[in-house]
Amino acid sequence: MEESVTRLLFREDAYRRNCDAKVISISDRGVELDQTVFYATAGGQTGDVGFFKTADGRALPVATTVKDRDSGKIRHIIAEGHDLPAIGDTITAELDWETRHRLMRFHTCLHLLCAIVEGDVTGGNIATHKARLDFNLPDEAPDKDELTTRLNELIASNAEVYDGEISVAELKANPELVRTMSVQPPMDGNSIRTVTIEGIDYQPCGGTHVKSTAEIGRVLVAKIEKKGRQNRRINIVFDE
Repeated sequence: MEESVTRLLFREDAYRRNCDAKVISISDRGVELDQTVFYATAGGQTGDVGFFKTADGRALPVATTVKDRDSGKIRHIIAEGHDLPAIGDTITAELDWETRHRLMRFHTCLHLLCAIVEGDVTGGNIATHKARLDFNLPDEAPDKDELTTRLNELIASNAEVYDGEISVAELKANPELVRTMSVQPPMDGNSIRTVTIEGIDYQPCGGTHVKSTAEIGRVLVAKIEKKGRQNRRINIVFDE
């Protein structure tokens, strides 16, 4: 699979809300840009939504953002009923920031969940209203209330969250860093992006995260479901 030529501005600054960009290709209703602040669906995190503002003042809603399975290109899917920009056009890409920020808060919280649940991660999903991780737990499921208390203690600790990188060779030498059994971290050339939650968690990850755990806000473990003989699904919601 080819790597996308799109510059991923959300990797450089997850808090950046907009950018000017040039349309470099169009497929069906998917628009490829030379750079973007929109995160494409990956690693369980939902793709970003928002809109494109054209030079003549039109607003084109972006219904979701995906990565083309064959080419690896980042595609911004324009909502039905709206015209597409033309190749070569310059547009302003604007995130729906409230949606993105909720995804960032949830994603960071799932790293905390990884840190307190001992078991390989078998799956996960991050939406705006809830997030979940599935764990391979052959023994009894964790206590829901205890997990809620421990998560909120870590959130209240206001631990710093920051990015780094390691080489592919370093990851191969330390395979235990990857907690997910079915999803490998994204690789940019010879390096792999890492996320550290100071004193709590460190692992490869390509998603978007907040700068400190306190920014997550209080959460609740809504329910723990049994999904197969050893699989336990832990569902998280914001305590709103």
